[in-house]
Formats: sequence, structure tokens, C-alpha cells
Amino acid sequence: MIVYRRHEQPGCGGCLFVVALIMLAFGGAPLLFNFLGFLFFTVFFLFLMAAIGFYAFTYYIRKQVSEYERSQTESHNRFVFLLVNILVKIAQADGQVTKEEIAAITNFFRYNLNYSQSRLYWVRELIKEAAGNTATLDALLTDFRSSFAYEPRLILFELINQVAFTNQSVSPQELELINNIARYLEISPYDQQSIQSRYMSRFREAAADEDRFYATLGLSPGASFEEIKSAYRKLSMQYHPDKVNHLGEEFRKVAEEKMKEINIAYQQLKRKFD
Repeated sequence: MIVYRRHEQPGCGGCLFVVALIMLAFGGAPLLFNFLGFLFFTVFFLFLMAAIGFYAFTYYIRKQVSEYERSQTESHNRFVFLLVNILVKIAQADGQVTKEEIAAITNFFRYNLNYSQSRLYWVRELIKEAAGNTATLDALLTDFRSSFAYEPRLILFELINQVAFTNQSVSPQELELINNIARYLEISPYDQQSIQSRYMSRFREAAADEDRFYATLGLSPGASFEEIKSAYRKLSMQYHPDKVNHLGEEFRKVAEEKMKEINIAYQQLKRKFD
């Protein structure tokens, strides 16, 4: 079979050769050497400018990262460091980390935690380092559990679920991994159900608002008012923003948003018994 081949656009190499011949013919070797020297100098100058620009940009990024790290508390930096490493390790569960998974982690910090560009530089550096970290997920979770009290561990588990449930569906393997993380972090079954029920209810399009309010408080529909009050008081204490104030403003805001959801759920369910 005869194959049709496209006619490619000619390159400029032949043009330069023709120009060189014309210069050699009319100006002799000196003109040709001057022209070649000009071309070499121009290419070298452009390469040098590109190298300087790349170095300057890299220096700027590293300076921004260093300044941001110094402006935060040690608890905040360690919290984010372990959070990023755990998220990357979860992404590596299937053997590799895709560009889409890296983008999902970065976008989580950009949109969910409202990180500025300088903060995102830091997160990207942490992601690069985490991709080469040989520590196991179990070791990272054990380190996190021993470093932080229960309330920060709740915030971490909340954030892990936020990232996992950004997809349209969560596979049984991913759900089992999340359950294992809850056990390693020593999250109580009640708190685990409270967090996961709220995110899983988003996939149930037909779920009534009232069912989602119960899920927010970690309760099953039809719970008594005493159970509702008890759940509300417990969650209000656990997610009080002051409990995670040392982690930084972005995680305080996570706790504040969680408190808003808890308050709305409680007020809506309370109306049934007024």
C-alpha cells in the first residue's frame, strides 16, 4: 500500500548556509567570521540570560519558602510537613503518584486552605521531598500520633477525608485505607463515623437535609434530643478553634468551618423538639 506523506515545512539551516556563501563571496572570510562570531555571541548571551533568569527565579522561590517557614511556629510546620507526607504516601498506595494526584493535593491547599502563592511554593517543595521519603505510612501516622494531641489528629483525619472525597467515588480499597488511618491515629469509632458519614452523604443525591444534619453530628436518623445534645456538646469541645490555634490560622479556619456545620445541624434538629 502506498502511504501518503505530508510535506514538512523546510527548516532555516539551508537559509543560513546560503547567507554564509553570499558573505564569503562578497566580503571574504573576515565578514563570514564576524557573522559567525555575532551568531555565537547572540546564542551564548541568550543562554546566559536564561540561566541567570532560572537561577534568580529559583533563588526567589527558596527565599519565599525560607521566610514563610521562619514566620510560622514549629508545630504548624511539623503539622503541614506530616500532612503532606501522609497525603503523598496515600497517593503512592497504588505504586505511583500521578500528576493528577499531585495536582489534587496542591489544589487542596490552594482552594480548601486558601494558600497564597508563596505558601504553595513551600507545599510544592514538601511534595517533592515527600515523593522521595522512604518512611512508611504507618511510621508517619505513628509519628503524627505521638506528636499531636487528639484534636489536631481529628483535624488531620478531617483533611484526609476532604481530599479523598473530592473524587466522584471512593473505592473500597481507599475506604479501607482511610479506616486504617483512623485506627493508627486512635480516632474513636464515634468520631470516625461522624466525619465519614458527613462526606459519604454527599454522594447520596437523594439524602434529605435532615439525614445530613444527623450525619454531621455522627448520629443515625431518629436519635433522641438527649443524644443530639450530647453529640453537639462533645463535638463543640473537640472542634473548638482554640484547640488547634497553635497549628496556624488556616487550620483554625478548618475548625471554625466545622463548628459552623455542627451549629447549623444542631439548630435545625433542635427545632423538631421545640
